Amino acid sequence: MTTKNNDTDLSEFNVLVCVTGGIASYKSADIVSKLVQLNATVNVAMTDAAQQFVTPLTFQTLSGQNVYTSLWETAGEVKPTHIPLPEQADIMVIAPATANTIAKLAAGIADNPVTTMGLSAHGACPILIAPAMNCRMWDNPITQTNIQTLKDRGMAFVGPDEGYLACGATGMGRMSAPNEIVEAIRIMLGETEAEQA
Repeated sequence: MTTKNNDTDLSEFNVLVCVTGGIASYKSADIVSKLVQLNATVNVAMTDAAQQFVTPLTFQTLSGQNVYTSLWETAGEVKPTHIPLPEQADIMVIAPATANTIAKLAAGIADNPVTTMGLSAHGACPILIAPAMNCRMWDNPITQTNIQTLKDRGMAFVGPDEGYLACGATGMGRMSAPNEIVEAIRIMLGETEAEQA
């Protein structure tokens, strides 16, 4: 996927970036940085597993916003964060989306900030999923069924790509490059804006 307009201004948009526990989560920092450089307001939510790879402080520094890591933190808010964040967002992006997270979303399991926000985002904002996993996990029929379930429910996907994986294997499952994911976000935001016009 090629980037069309590097000067696109996203200052009118609020992007909710959700990070789950895969080695590709380090690329999510670049996604947040690129979106901020395009003037988008970026909020970040992380699973416990994601925090094993990248710290919340990284995303807080890049986004200039609080990072949401628990269903139990209120930070002075009356409403739980999993409801207002998707309501305020113009798009929710899950990058990386592990096989585990995809399976939970397909089954309606909401047991961490990302899956809970994914469930509550239904009808509030579009969801873009950037899968990242081992090639055998990607090829597993269960994973493919879960992906098709989410597509049938209106969720969009970008990637994955084929290439060298962190486990040492080569195959399908590498998360798309940050610039490709940002471009997919811009396309979806443009389509949403056009639908509202």
